[in-house]
Amino acid sequence: MPETMVLGWRQYRLERKMFWRNPSAAFFNFVLPLLFLAAGGAILSGSQSDLDKLLPAIAAMSVMATTFTALAYNIVFLRERGVLKRIRGTPLPTLSYFGGVAANAFTNCAIQIAIVLVAGRVVFGIGWPQDWPELLVFVLAGVVCLAALGVAFAHAIPNFESTAAYVNAVFLPVVFVSFYVFDSAGAPGFLRSIAEGLPLQPLIVGLSGAMVTGRSLSDNLDALAVIGLWAALGIYLAVRGFSWERTGS
Repeated sequence: MPETMVLGWRQYRLERKMFWRNPSAAFFNFVLPLLFLAAGGAILSGSQSDLDKLLPAIAAMSVMATTFTALAYNIVFLRERGVLKRIRGTPLPTLSYFGGVAANAFTNCAIQIAIVLVAGRVVFGIGWPQDWPELLVFVLAGVVCLAALGVAFAHAIPNFESTAAYVNAVFLPVVFVSFYVFDSAGAPGFLRSIAEGLPLQPLIVGLSGAMVTGRSLSDNLDALAVIGLWAALGIYLAVRGFSWERTGS
C-alpha cells in the first residue's frame, strides 16, 4: 500500500505538469467560469439576492466542467490514442493511476472554488462561506459523483472526434435546467422534478447552503443523498464498462 500511494503521488504530479502544459485546459478550467460569473454579475448587479444565487450555481458548474466534462474528454482521448493500453502494460497499479487522476481533478475543483469565492467577495460583496465543513462535504461529493459519471460516460463515446457533441449534449441541458429551476420559484413541476433528480441541482443547493444561506448540512441531506446515489451508479458503470483499449480494437 505505501508503494501504491507513492506511485499515486508521482502520477498526480505528472497530471499537474500535463495540465499546466495545456493552456486551453487552464483557460476553460479557471478563466471560463470567471467569464460566466462576470457576465452574470453584470446583468444581475442590481439584485443582491440574484447574485447570491449566481455564486453557488457557477461554483457547481465549475465542478461539473472540471470533472465530468474534463474526464470524459481525457479518457476518450487517451483511449483512442492507445495511451491507456500502454499504461495498462506498465507496472503502475491501476489504483495509483486513477488516484492521481482523481486527485488532479479535485485540485482543479478546489482552485476553481477558491477563485469563485474570492471573486464573489471582492467584486460582488458576497460574504465568505458560512459553513466551511459543509462546503468541503459537498465539493468532495460532487467531485466523486461527477468524476465517476464522466468516466462512465466516456464508455458511450465512440471516438474522440465526436466527444464534444456527446459531452455538450449532456452538459449544456443539465446546466440550463438546473440553473433555471434553482433560480425560478415558478418553474414547472415536471421540470423541477427532473432537475432535483439530477446531480447538479442538488450540488447547487448544497453549495448555496454552505456559501450563502447558512442552511446546515442536516437541512440538505436529501440533496446529498441524490448526489450519493448518482455517485454509486457512476462508480459502478465506470468500473464495469471501463476499457483500456480503443473501441473495436
